[in-house]
Formats: sequence, structure tokens, C-alpha cells
Amino acid sequence: MGGGKVQGEEVLTGGVNHVVRTGDTVRRPAGPWTPAVHALLRHLAGRGFTGAPRAHGLDEQGREILDFVPGESADYPLPDWVRTDEVLAAVAKLLREYHDATVDAPRQGPWYFPPVEPAEVICHGDVATYNCVFRDGRPVAFIDFDTAHPGPRVWDVAYAAYRFVPLHHPADGDGIPVAEQARRLRLFADAYGLGDADREALVETARARLEHLVGFMRERAAAGDAAFAGHVARGDDRFYETNMAHLERHAAELAPITPGRVTSRSPRSDR
Repeated sequence: MGGGKVQGEEVLTGGVNHVVRTGDTVRRPAGPWTPAVHALLRHLAGRGFTGAPRAHGLDEQGREILDFVPGESADYPLPDWVRTDEVLAAVAKLLREYHDATVDAPRQGPWYFPPVEPAEVICHGDVATYNCVFRDGRPVAFIDFDTAHPGPRVWDVAYAAYRFVPLHHPADGDGIPVAEQARRLRLFADAYGLGDADREALVETARARLEHLVGFMRERAAAGDAAFAGHVARGDDRFYETNMAHLERHAAELAPITPGRVTSRSPRSDR
């Protein structure tokens, strides 16, 4: 266990945890899932994957110690530079590299979210603009691996697409027309190299991911979690429900498969 008395801490904003930076490290609250996450991060380091922070144990206050990854993230409303086709494709490629590096990663939990079958990879669980570090407008790393858990590739890809396309109702502040969503979703699936069966499941999986998120948010709020209670009070759960209805309504238009087109195949693409 590394670390000592922490001085000169800078509070980092965003998220549901109290996170601080000290020097070249970040200190975050640990949880029952932290050993599994640190094993994952060590595995990624051993595989030479540079798009994730390194873990350095716990400090004297029991907080996990992680590398500070320099760069910037993007929160809502999304800036124009994070909405380019180049960024969208680069995020998909980074996610594919991450997933490929986790195929043989340890599966032993406990995890923040329960594993989802088939456990093809270790899903990040919250690939979003606010958990992606950019330098010079290019994605270089994912951060905040608390929600990592074993699952199918499409479970992670669908949520990342929801956040980065974005697959929002066109009338919300970050919404774009449905036809443009379909084009960008196809671009994301192509850049990842998603197989046919996962493409067919992509829109429904994005809807299911939002349903899971709403259920978890309400459950945590009911249990007295102040951060999630604040999200529910703000109406975040209803916002996600609006987007769930949007995905269900436009599933056929958004499906990222061009008739007659032969797509690249990812592992288990014919399941």
C-alpha cells in the first residue's frame, strides 16, 4: 500500500465521488470493487495498453491512488470539437483496443455492476465524454473504471455510442437529427469493427443500458445515496426515459447495417 499524508490537494469536479489531485496522482474513495479494478489496470499495463491510468494501491486514508492523466474531458453541453467524425471514430478505435486488451483479463470480483453474459471482455461501464481524456482534440485514455465489469462487447459499445453519437432525443440540448444519428452510429460501429449480430442488437442494447442506468439510479437514491438522489431530483432519470423512448421509436432507422453490405466481424459476431 503506497502513499502517505496528502498535502496540497486539488478537488476535481464532476462525477459522484469526492476526487482530488495531488501532484501526479489522483485519490479516489475505494470500494469493494477496487481490488478487481486495480487487477484490471495492472493487466492493461502488462498488455501495453496506454489508454488507462495506472493504479498504485491505497493511501493512509484508504483512498485508491491512480495516475493523473493530463488532458481535458468534455461534459454537457458538448463542445463542437468533441462532436466531429474524427473524434467519434477515434473513440471507437480506442474502445476496441481496450476491449481487446481485456479478453484474457482476470474476472474475479466483486464488481460495481454484476457481470453480464456473455462475459467476452471487461466493460468499462461508463465510456462517455466526461470519462475520456483528450489531448489536442484527440482521445488518448479512459478514466474512472469504478463501473468496470465483465460483459459482452456490445454492452459497452452501445452505451459509448449513446454518449458520443449522441443517441439523444433530437429536441434536447445535445440532440441531432435522426438521420445524422444513424450516419454517426454506423461510423462508430465501422470504426470499432463491430460484427453483424452485435450491430443488429446495438440500438436495443443502448435502450437496455439506459433502462439499467435508470433502475440503478433510483435504487441508489432510495437507499439514501445523496449524489444519486440529487440526480433523480434533477430529473435525470426522466431524461433517460425520454431517450429510451426515442431509441425504441426509431430503432429501424438507427440500425447501423446497410442492406447487402458485408461488415467486419468481431469475436462472437454470430452468436
